[in-house]
Amino acid sequence: MAASGKGSGERATVVTLARLAGVAASTVSRALKGDPRISLATRRRIASLATARGYMPNVLARTLASGRSGLIGLVLGSVENPFYAELMQEAVAQASTRGLRLLLLHAGAGAMEDRTAEALLQYQVDGCLITSAELSSHAGRICAAHKVPVVMVNRVPLLHASAVACDNFQGGQAIADMFGAAGLRRFAVIRGNPDSSTSLERERGFVERLTADRLQAPLRLEGGSTYLGGFAAGQAIARMAKPDRPDAVFAVADIMAIGAMDAFRLAGLAVPKDISVAGFDGIAASSRPAYDLTTVAQPLHEMVTRALDLLNARIADTDLPDETVLLRGMLKVRGTVRRGA
Repeated sequence: MAASGKGSGERATVVTLARLAGVAASTVSRALKGDPRISLATRRRIASLATARGYMPNVLARTLASGRSGLIGLVLGSVENPFYAELMQEAVAQASTRGLRLLLLHAGAGAMEDRTAEALLQYQVDGCLITSAELSSHAGRICAAHKVPVVMVNRVPLLHASAVACDNFQGGQAIADMFGAAGLRRFAVIRGNPDSSTSLERERGFVERLTADRLQAPLRLEGGSTYLGGFAAGQAIARMAKPDRPDAVFAVADIMAIGAMDAFRLAGLAVPKDISVAGFDGIAASSRPAYDLTTVAQPLHEMVTRALDLLNARIADTDLPDETVLLRGMLKVRGTVRRGA
């Protein structure tokens, strides 16, 4: 008969290890946990067997015993915007250092469906990070009723959730201040998703600061938070007659700013000589020489750190009240905004 474990069709379990070691399954379980009641020699022998046979702990059994799975649900925005792919990489890396694993439950634009909230319970996740998907009131109630804590990242909170976000309003103001200081006077804003609190706050900060400074209200164009949306908005601006054409464009996401810049270049407009451009997010592509985009960079590392801190605290104590943390973005002035006269 073939031995169990590596090289055989039988999966290594506590039971098969116990049979091979000639001890009770409870002894194997205690030995693998380092229980000092099991002799050091036995612990070492069982650990060696477990390694040789490719034994992996049964996470489901551990969950049933402890009530914790070590899984964190992740609901991700559309990866058409590179910011969300970068956020996912940061979250995976930081979760791993805490002994946690992320389970991707949803990726894309639009609301987090109620069945996604139900999946949080089916997979017995300890908590959930939501980055740019709306949480319906019903989904919020599902999570709250089953004491599954939720932390929004890059979103202001809705019902039954804590949140960590960049101060989007202040970032929009910073772009307006920079444009005004550069002597720019005709503005356009390329908007994101109309139901995104993130996009709306950036636009609101920009427009309110222009109004407070008695500067011209901006032309508004839809960009949908995508490269193609930014490109189409850039084409529309490039077709305008020069006296009416904006001399400064604020795209509320870098990916749209990059699309608009490509449209300007194809139309023969030079950035920033003919038109200045600024974005928001600080994605990796914004710093590449082909774009050198002026942007408000979100503090991504700190946002994820604070979000996991909030989540861990609420996993440990589900009665903690919801909390919102706003972090300041960093204005990075690069080559796409002309200098003041």
